[in-house]
Amino acid sequence: MPRRARLVAQGVAVGLVALLFILLVWSIVHNEGGGAAAAVARGEEPAAPEFTLERLDRPGMLSPSSLRGKVVVLNFWGSWCFACKGEAAILEAGWQRWRDDGVVFVGVDFHDFRADARRFMRRYGKTFPMVYDGPGNLLSAYGLTGAPETFFVGRDGRIVAHVVGAIEADELDANVRRALASR
Repeated sequence: MPRRARLVAQGVAVGLVALLFILLVWSIVHNEGGGAAAAVARGEEPAAPEFTLERLDRPGMLSPSSLRGKVVVLNFWGSWCFACKGEAAILEAGWQRWRDDGVVFVGVDFHDFRADARRFMRRYGKTFPMVYDGPGNLLSAYGLTGAPETFFVGRDGRIVAHVVGAIEADELDANVRRALASR
């Protein structure tokens, strides 16, 4: 292949790679997720998607319908998630502060190994109910874009708030109050 043709082919290849990179970045920046997260972002209060998952903190299963009538703070996390480590103490303190007011915290571990999740729970002193979604079956229904993410479910089973990323204590308390005040 002549030198000029090779340079043109290389330029086209570099241009295609750059275009694909730009499309990837655009997709990541503009991804609002789907499912429940997208509905909350539009100002709606969708019903929390139903699930029944194995508990990590003790034997048995747990589903949101068994918690109807209580406010639920649903935190999606993984032992592999650096930001999840940072928010662990905030969530545990929130659980201790709000549980006597009819608020239940539920951790949903996903894309993880059970043993790693249990080790994480012990290391970070998590005492609230934890469930295991190893394959991540709930991710699309809730519209997760990563971890951690936290949903606030009112007593009527409707999601009133959603936080992407590690939650701060004031943000946690404000959203719990919002869920307590909902229908």
